[in-house]
Amino acid sequence: MGLIKRGCLTGLGLALLFALLLLAGTRPAVAQDTDNEACLACHSQPGLQTTLPSGEVLYTTVDPDVYNNSVHGKAGQKCVDCHTNISGYPHPPLTINTRRDLSIQLYRESCVGCHEEMYEATLDSVHETALEGGNNQAAICTDCHGTHNITDPTQPLSRSSQMCELCHSQIFELYKQSVHGSALLGEGNEDVPSCVDCHQVHSVAGPSEGSFHLKSPQICAECHEDEALMSKYGLSTDVVETYVSDFHGTTTYLFEAINPDQETNKPVCIDCHGVHNMKKVDDPESAVIKEHLLVTCQKCHPDASANFPTSWVSHYRPSVEHSPIVFFVKVFYMILIPVVLGGMAIFVVTDIYRRARRGRGAKKEELHA
Repeated sequence: MGLIKRGCLTGLGLALLFALLLLAGTRPAVAQDTDNEACLACHSQPGLQTTLPSGEVLYTTVDPDVYNNSVHGKAGQKCVDCHTNISGYPHPPLTINTRRDLSIQLYRESCVGCHEEMYEATLDSVHETALEGGNNQAAICTDCHGTHNITDPTQPLSRSSQMCELCHSQIFELYKQSVHGSALLGEGNEDVPSCVDCHQVHSVAGPSEGSFHLKSPQICAECHEDEALMSKYGLSTDVVETYVSDFHGTTTYLFEAINPDQETNKPVCIDCHGVHNMKKVDDPESAVIKEHLLVTCQKCHPDASANFPTSWVSHYRPSVEHSPIVFFVKVFYMILIPVVLGGMAIFVVTDIYRRARRGRGAKKEELHA
């Protein structure tokens, strides 16, 4: 057998060789430079499995077509590049009790080897925080990306949100019916945000962090201040500026400047529009249409009366068409304030000039006396 060059064997010939060796009661060594055919000669066999100490069955069959069509397979990634502890047969004994323990062990040993930057980003995520806190069901790399079937998560863009659905199915259903989700998942419109656009990809943040809620207007602004994108759908880009200029926005931004990592009790965009279930502003189920606005306000202002919401000018800049009273009051003060301040400035300057002249006149009289 030492005269046979492994690199010259076809996949079929190598599989036949493995079968003969199995019948003979021996298996060839698997070196780190071994091609995938050597591994798949055994692991492509249907029904290959082992039983873990927990009693769980671990299936070890790998479909060659599935792997070869994955991003790793297309890139020519070798099995032993990820399974770095395997250098031959028999394989080293498994030092884990459950399938989950194995998944956690493998992702920490394998993914970091090629994707260190992305792996490091996950260490600051809510998933890793939960994992370190003892929740071994918190998402790890392979839960989202898969194992032997890894594909591009951005093709199509909806794939990333469908990954999140695996653990967050109830939230996904809300998102699916929202203005964003229905456009992305129902229409294939990739202009709208997916889960990772708001929560990030690897450094996933969520509502358990006070700073996430506080800084959420900045997340909304990434799309809603984009003039090219908003004009495509006839939407105003004034929403953030008008929010910042009103009482809610001003106090929220001041709070962030003073206490950037603490929760705020002032409303941000998602408090009024919803989080995963936000609707179009003219949708009958929207929380900000006239019929529902009072209930929305009462979440923070429980004593609000029926006319309370009328004090809000929405996200319009005051004009003759929208909120004319506010517009004319604004114009009045735009005229009054400069006139008052200008008049005071003129008075002060002329008074200084008058006092200076009077002082010079008094000195001249003293000299003549």
